[in-house]
Amino acid sequence: MNDFWTWWQHLPQNIDPVIFQIGSFRLQYYGLMYIVAFALTFFLALYRIKREPRFEISTDQLKEVMVYMILGLIIGARLGYVVFYNFSYYLKHPLEIFLPFSFSNGITFTGISGMSYHGGLIGVVFAGWLYVRKNQLNPWDMIDLFFPGAPLGYTFGRLGNFINGELYGRVTSAKIGMYFPLAPTKELRHPSQLYEAFFEGIFLFAVLWSVRKIKLPRGAMIALYLIGYGLVRFIIEVFREPDAHLGFVILSFSMGQVLCFLMIVSGIGLYLYLWRKEQQ
Repeated sequence: MNDFWTWWQHLPQNIDPVIFQIGSFRLQYYGLMYIVAFALTFFLALYRIKREPRFEISTDQLKEVMVYMILGLIIGARLGYVVFYNFSYYLKHPLEIFLPFSFSNGITFTGISGMSYHGGLIGVVFAGWLYVRKNQLNPWDMIDLFFPGAPLGYTFGRLGNFINGELYGRVTSAKIGMYFPLAPTKELRHPSQLYEAFFEGIFLFAVLWSVRKIKLPRGAMIALYLIGYGLVRFIIEVFREPDAHLGFVILSFSMGQVLCFLMIVSGIGLYLYLWRKEQQ
């Protein structure tokens, strides 16, 4: 058993995040995980439109709206990180928002690092709304189509974070802890990425997928998603290391917890609005 725990605790140190490299081109598991996530979301939605007559959207329209949402996710996640997590820095270095270079001390290639889940969610919803409005589709039906399957794709995004060794957890004395090479200290830390992959991904997917056919107000899936994700992420943030440059923003709460609290409140308010609208 000791051999297992030794293997487990040193697992992040033995994972190479690069699948293969040719010259300066590198294919990393993190990028591959995003592709898997989008593919899963697409095929789950495709499965539903072929079996649930409620959704009046063609396969071609499904492909098109997915392109919109992918762009919305990428742009929203980046801008969300800039605004929510490092606004003062990017206010002074606006070129670094979308350029993969640092201009602080000369010009240095850094890649684009820093993506916000909450910004990505806003971007996805906004981009999807633009497409739905343009093509005169029912926005609430489109919400109910995509949101039950979205968490399963999100699972792979968190696995990508784990393989990269980023977004690690807080220091722990429990055996489940791991040594992360990018952490500032060589101490056991919670593998919070795996907690998130399971609870924000697999668990939340199982809940939303199982209630998708229950008689609920039209559009209720986004409200349930906001409440469910917000609650699970709020709890897991207790085990996740806050961003070093932010720390705890309000009392002992991280920025992630503050944003998740707003998600929960918004989800409850939205569900009550949709329920009253349905009753009328």
